[in-house]
Amino acid sequence: MVIGAGRIVLRLHGVYSLKEKRKIVKAVIGRIQNSFNASVAEIGANDIHDRAEIGFSLTGSDQRVINAMVDKIFNKVEAMGLAELVDTSFELMVF
Repeated sequence: MVIGAGRIVLRLHGVYSLKEKRKIVKAVIGRIQNSFNASVAEIGANDIHDRAEIGFSLTGSDQRVINAMVDKIFNKVEAMGLAELVDTSFELMVF
């Protein structure tokens, strides 16, 4: 079994309230969940209106498949154009 856990840090331009931030974060989380069947949540920067940290996890039986899915998640978030992708990190755990 392979578990992949990742973190995405986004800079939200033109966002001046937490309500606007929630709208964007909810859209990003929903798109990742629907497209990749991943567990996704906002994990940090909760009170900062122009920054978002989103964490996700995937499970599977093949390390190459998980790596490919993670790359697709990072690319999809960047392609959405809702926010600037500032930082990403990813870790694989093999059991």
